[in-house]
Amino acid sequence: MIIANNIQKFYGDLEVLKGVDLHIKQGEIVAIVGPSGAGKTTLLQILGTLDKPTNSLDAILKVNQQDVLRLKDKTLSKFRNEHIGFIFQFHQLLPEFTALENVCIPAFIANKPKKQVEIEAQKILEFLGLSDRMDHKPNELSGGEQQRVAVARALINNPKVIFADEPSGNLDTTSAKNLHELFFKLRDEFNQTFVIVTHNTALANMADRKLEMKDGLIVN
Repeated sequence: MIIANNIQKFYGDLEVLKGVDLHIKQGEIVAIVGPSGAGKTTLLQILGTLDKPTNSLDAILKVNQQDVLRLKDKTLSKFRNEHIGFIFQFHQLLPEFTALENVCIPAFIANKPKKQVEIEAQKILEFLGLSDRMDHKPNELSGGEQQRVAVARALINNPKVIFADEPSGNLDTTSAKNLHELFFKLRDEFNQTFVIVTHNTALANMADRKLEMKDGLIVN
């Protein structure tokens, strides 16, 4: 599902990633752990095509068999929208829209039919236990509910891989546990691949594999 070789990233003279190699299989749940400043989020953003390695010409990054480093910006944006989902620590829901509308947005960007999208969004929200919260705006939802809406939004285009950056970092213990269990339920139901950056030891230990980063490299 994901093959990355020699991923380097510089910010000025600061070398954040020092030639990371990574191979993640379809349907795997992989946790990336390590101290702050190790390069975890930078790596996640590059794997998710939100950023590019400094050495794009020398690096390899394939997602779902697509060589994403060779795609033009417009084609890359389309690929990202269709094949990749994102979940962030702060849900990034648009406050003026309802839960249902927030979930629909990536599919509308993909020019999918409005009625079809709304039906699919309703199904996902029901699956996530939010059938009675669809018409609520983010400020009317609990933190755990907001994060589940963000998960639904990440799922709406049926992506092959979902990248999550500290997805439970802003949740209470119970909500975090529920979210973690949800990831595994989704994997078992839809065979989706999850790559999760986390400081949550319980979540990291649940993963199929735990990769530790230190000083810009995967060390285990």
